[in-house]
Amino acid sequence: MSTTVEKTRVAVIGVGAFGRNHARVYSELQKQGEPVELAAVCDANPERAAELAMEFKTQAFTSLDQLISKAKIDAATVAVPTVHHLNVARTLMEAGIDVLIEKPLATSLPEADDLIRIARQRQRVAMVGHLERFNPAVLATFPLITQPMFFEVHRLSIFSPRALDVDVVLDLMIHDLDVVLSMVNSPVKEVRAVGLPIVSSKVDIANVRLEFDSGCVANLTASRVSTERVRKLRFFQPRQYVSVDYAKQDVFALSVDPAAIGGSPAEALAAAAAKPQALPIPGVSLNRPKVVAEEPLHAELKAFLQAVRDRSIPMVSLEEGRRALAVALDIAHAIAEHHRRANLDRVAPKGHA
Repeated sequence: MSTTVEKTRVAVIGVGAFGRNHARVYSELQKQGEPVELAAVCDANPERAAELAMEFKTQAFTSLDQLISKAKIDAATVAVPTVHHLNVARTLMEAGIDVLIEKPLATSLPEADDLIRIARQRQRVAMVGHLERFNPAVLATFPLITQPMFFEVHRLSIFSPRALDVDVVLDLMIHDLDVVLSMVNSPVKEVRAVGLPIVSSKVDIANVRLEFDSGCVANLTASRVSTERVRKLRFFQPRQYVSVDYAKQDVFALSVDPAAIGGSPAEALAAAAAKPQALPIPGVSLNRPKVVAEEPLHAELKAFLQAVRDRSIPMVSLEEGRRALAVALDIAHAIAEHHRRANLDRVAPKGHA
């Protein structure tokens, strides 16, 4: 005898670029037979809310009070600007609604702590939208991890005015901070950073060096003023090099067996990393773990809905969102300190003093 799973009624709060994608994917999951219903969208802009509601055949609201009183929602995506995350998510959770909060979790650690406290008190499922954690290439990489000791990460994007309420660290780099923190699983010991505003009043390009208690070092570069799009993560661990291409959803690992190498291990690994297609090289083996292609947002929202149905801890908890936020804010302070040392205060990004 089959059991019918009751549909989870969801809403999207804030239907700008991010919110529109969430509404699209909820609608697609509904059409694919997932037990979910896009029951409403909510945005302060009535025209935008009405347009999206018409596109996805759902209800439109312009206030949370209206949504909560009329739509009977079980769960919601919070995709409003970061400064409104606390108020919107608090209102939803206090009304008994589970939440997926877009990254970054909040604008400050006290706000993040408030969200964690409210979720616990109200026994709500609450997840942070760190999308790259659901990238199939990243998921395929975790089983390869042994003892990562050095990361090199690049996230370069062409300029877009869509997220200028935060700097490039909170806008773009925080994706990689979350991934690296989850892979290293060690407290950050030291932060060094430099960043500059280029086309906005906030930092648009940043380079960061993190040192962890484990001895691991991570170099991260993020730019939203690049002429090309690059989203890559590479790391080294004993006798192994791992390369992840977020955009291509591709990952490969090169492993070295010193006993089987004619020359030096370093030279062999460097040659293989430069031209993996040139393998085989004696003593170097190539591993391409299976990657099941999927849009990361599909995987993220399915994971959120599953946690809502199971009443389980989601894959990216509020505590993990807070961890990434804490490092991002430490980076912002390090950038501000570098500005002072370099006498760049006259062009320092607002809010980073």
